[in-house]
Amino acid sequence: MSLQTSLNKPFAQSCEENKQVILQAIQGFLTDRQTVLEVASGTGQHAVFFAEQMPHLIWQTSDLIESHDGIKQWIAGAQLNNILPPLCLNVSEDEWPSSTYDAVFSANSFHIMAKENVEDFFAHIGQVLNPNALVIIYGPFNYHGGFTSESNARFDEWLKRRNPQSGIKGFEWCNQLAKQAGLSLIDDIEMPQNNRILVWRK
Repeated sequence: MSLQTSLNKPFAQSCEENKQVILQAIQGFLTDRQTVLEVASGTGQHAVFFAEQMPHLIWQTSDLIESHDGIKQWIAGAQLNNILPPLCLNVSEDEWPSSTYDAVFSANSFHIMAKENVEDFFAHIGQVLNPNALVIIYGPFNYHGGFTSESNARFDEWLKRRNPQSGIKGFEWCNQLAKQAGLSLIDDIEMPQNNRILVWRK
């Protein structure tokens, strides 16, 4: 993900490029929802865009503390009343929110996380989910132990050069963790640039 800053406001080009196609994929799942927790809000661009496009949702941002200033800048610029300031959430180290939500959304996070972080994500996710809540994850995934494209294989190499613990995660492994957390897969959506959207229901 290329990240630029303009007047200290973070900007990720990938968020700008994929926000519309992600919205089209997830909007139908969220029509009857009221609250969403976004894990790993990053720059805050997705949060602001989705909150603007789906005004019936209360969108709760969260991320590591070092990302909070940027997220707050995006929120301040948007001037929306349905997006909340970021919670501090390291999925493996921080206490998870005491509130519960109708959906949890996260984009481009699993391949940045170590395997232990993804395990902790699913181990804790149940405590923040309302009955019948959805868990919606966007990003690249491997299937049957292999990459879905040459570009994903190169991307995985690049990720591991930056952090040997990161890398594209296997769909089957994630789905097994989800099952152990009491979630059932209801959709696996093919997205541009060899990405997927996985949707689980509690």
